[in-house]
Amino acid sequence: MFVVLLKFSDNKGKAGQFMEDHKEWIRRGFDDGVFLLVGSLQPDLGGGIVAYNTSLPDLKSRLNKDPFVVENVVNAEILEITPARADARLNFLLD
Repeated sequence: MFVVLLKFSDNKGKAGQFMEDHKEWIRRGFDDGVFLLVGSLQPDLGGGIVAYNTSLPDLKSRLNKDPFVVENVVNAEILEITPARADARLNFLLD
């Protein structure tokens, strides 16, 4: 499982130009069963993604297709988590 931090770069002002393509990229992540959760980093720092059912190389490849990453609107940081214990509602993450 991975947590991805998409932190705004100095090109943050270009976000509006690429927002629709970025939203489409997010939609594909959910459709492919990779993204479990997407949201904003507060206060106005960028975005965060919880990704599952993927490998680190595949996730990096996916991130390199995000228009925000391509256009240097955000810098991506990937944190890999090996789940050891979870609330019963999240037991699927332990498989």
